[in-house]
Amino acid sequence: MPTSIITTDDLREFKMELLEDIKKLIQNPVSNQKKYLKSAEVMELLQVSPGTLQNLRINGTLPYSKIGGIIFYDADEIHRIIAENRIDNSQY
Repeated sequence: MPTSIITTDDLREFKMELLEDIKKLIQNPVSNQKKYLKSAEVMELLQVSPGTLQNLRINGTLPYSKIGGIIFYDADEIHRIIAENRIDNSQY
């Protein structure tokens, strides 16, 4: 089996390539967030009970989709609704 010798220049080049890749990841992070959430995930996210979540659905606060008895919520919609209902206390 042939062997190859790694020089300090090879290591330096590898380091520079690795740093460039890390910079790209930091600038354009890959989202691991799910697009759709189930009821249990939304209850945990919002820290609400099943009854409160049902009320948010019934009064139209949280839009949802129901497929085969499973209720799905768009994660982006939930974050948008939270942002829209933000109360700024600095004005008091």
